[in-house]
Amino acid sequence: MIAATGQDALLSPDSVLHRAAERLAIQFSGMVNEETVERVVFESYTALARTAAVRTHLPSLAEKFARDRLTALAQSKGLIAKRVPEILFVCVRNSGRSQMAAALTRRLAGERVHVRSAGSQPGERILPEVALALAELDLDVTEEFPKPLTDDVVRAADAVVTMGCGDACPLYPGKRYLDWQLDDPAELDLDGVRRVRDDIRDRVEQLLGELIRGS
Repeated sequence: MIAATGQDALLSPDSVLHRAAERLAIQFSGMVNEETVERVVFESYTALARTAAVRTHLPSLAEKFARDRLTALAQSKGLIAKRVPEILFVCVRNSGRSQMAAALTRRLAGERVHVRSAGSQPGERILPEVALALAELDLDVTEEFPKPLTDDVVRAADAVVTMGCGDACPLYPGKRYLDWQLDDPAELDLDGVRRVRDDIRDRVEQLLGELIRGS
């Protein structure tokens, strides 16, 4: 997790967010205007503040989330080239199924795809049973956190995989949409979570075969 350092650690959240916006405005200069950068930074902070269990690092998490959103925005406008296919996994809380799918995809695909995940109603933290089931495969999700679903990441995706979030995900032409019917890990014991994990792994392997072959 990114922590505020130096002077940033002594500033108010608003001051830290303004500094984050300044850094990101430089990074995305010529692609996204400064007003949009600042809006995305503060929107990201507000969205995470509604759900995040850890408050100490919230401005830093917001900067990380905003950077990914701005990258997605620039990609959707063709201002940043997509070297590999983009996959977005969406569930309700972004604390179970979509996090498992993202972690397994990163493991199986390496740098052949880029992965994002989000939740239509994000929870406070990744479910402990989910983190444990992934740790059994040497997958560490301690740096991950539930993120709200935003329009920019949907626009940037080539494939959008939904898992129980209904009609929350906006539809755009030219994208591949899949709906995976999976049990909610929040309602399962560890053995049940392992079964969902293994089911997701099989589905990810099939999806990657189709995406990577197609690209």
